Amino acid sequence: LKLSLPSFQDLFGVSMVVPLMNLHIKSLGASPTVAGIIGSLYGIMQLFSSTFVGCWSDIVGRRYSLLACILLSALGYFILGMSTTVYLFAISRVPVGIFKHTLSISKALLSDLVSERDRPLVMGRFNAASSVGFILGPVVGGYLTELKDGFYQTSFICASIFLLNAGLVWMLPWNEENTGNGKHKQGKKRTDSITAKPNCDLQLKSVTNGTVAIDSPFQSPWVQIVTVLKRIKEIACSDLWDIFLVRLLMSVTILLYHSNFSLALEERFGVKPLFSGYLMSYSSSLGVLAGCLLGPITRLYQHNTYRLLLHSSTFTCTLILLYASALSIWMVILSSTFLAFSTTIGRTCIIDLELTIGGNEASGTLLGVGQSVTSVGRIIAPLLSGVAQEFSPCGPPSLAVALALVAILIMNVNKQKYCSSGNVKLKNQ
Repeated sequence: LKLSLPSFQDLFGVSMVVPLMNLHIKSLGASPTVAGIIGSLYGIMQLFSSTFVGCWSDIVGRRYSLLACILLSALGYFILGMSTTVYLFAISRVPVGIFKHTLSISKALLSDLVSERDRPLVMGRFNAASSVGFILGPVVGGYLTELKDGFYQTSFICASIFLLNAGLVWMLPWNEENTGNGKHKQGKKRTDSITAKPNCDLQLKSVTNGTVAIDSPFQSPWVQIVTVLKRIKEIACSDLWDIFLVRLLMSVTILLYHSNFSLALEERFGVKPLFSGYLMSYSSSLGVLAGCLLGPITRLYQHNTYRLLLHSSTFTCTLILLYASALSIWMVILSSTFLAFSTTIGRTCIIDLELTIGGNEASGTLLGVGQSVTSVGRIIAPLLSGVAQEFSPCGPPSLAVALALVAILIMNVNKQKYCSSGNVKLKNQ
């Protein structure tokens, strides 16, 4: 609960500003090409920085890395609030592009503090709180932008929200983090024999033993950089790439489904964009509900994350196929209703599986790499969507079904890696 409020405020503030940014940069006289380049540079910075920042949080500790990311993101939005030229606008995106990984670090902190058995439930509630902020933010931002200098006021409010979040994070009882880390380290020797795999060194025994102490965030930057590079090398040499490949394929699948949603509904069924907007808001609201229901669902599956991920991915694939072949708008509404549940569950499960196999000692690194993988999906999906739309309005969702099937096949091929007598190998069991 103590982290849910900052996560809600984080996405609430960001979602107030982001929908208005294209209008603002256009009002500054930027061409569509320049606006696109600035947007792409932000995505590229996020792609490369997420792994490094996540790994850095493992080294210096969650408190200092989270505070640094919040404050530097606030700086970016303050500069955005003063951006009267395209040059200033571009500068404002640099600190945000590099350090806006506050939610990933918060998830890593949650992973430190809760048991693996409770992690899907806690992550689900955390994501639900964030989603509520993302639903409400654009409404408030749209209202504020109608005022005089509305965009600048909205940007300053967003920056102020980040400063408030910094204060909330500073007041958290951080002694719990050390307790959580100690819990994982105490159980490490007992559980290594259960979870160790011949080709998987991502438990990061050697790196974890040589990391900078969590209470020494001001160690030499060179020591920190070397440790970050060692951890990234461990990721590269691990056998977790099938999990990241599944995450990439499912991310592209969902992005392809959403890529031409409004346009496809208009061409196929003649519905107006307003109806599409209402339908997307309806799905987002159901996603919040799905996050709150993850606890009962994981108990129903006896905390078998792998099986839950496999079933949710299969369900997602089936629902997108139903959407692609829908003959009426009611079939679209039906598929959208259940997709909100399956995609929310799938996103949480893939993160939980990464942390279960990779180890909590490197949760920041794992979540950072996962964010980089998702960023690659955001780069690939628009290109694939554009090519698929050349053939049919149903092209993108049809391609999404094919990619989801590949992901399901990969999960089935690697079933024995994650399962033993039908159960996921949880480190604490």
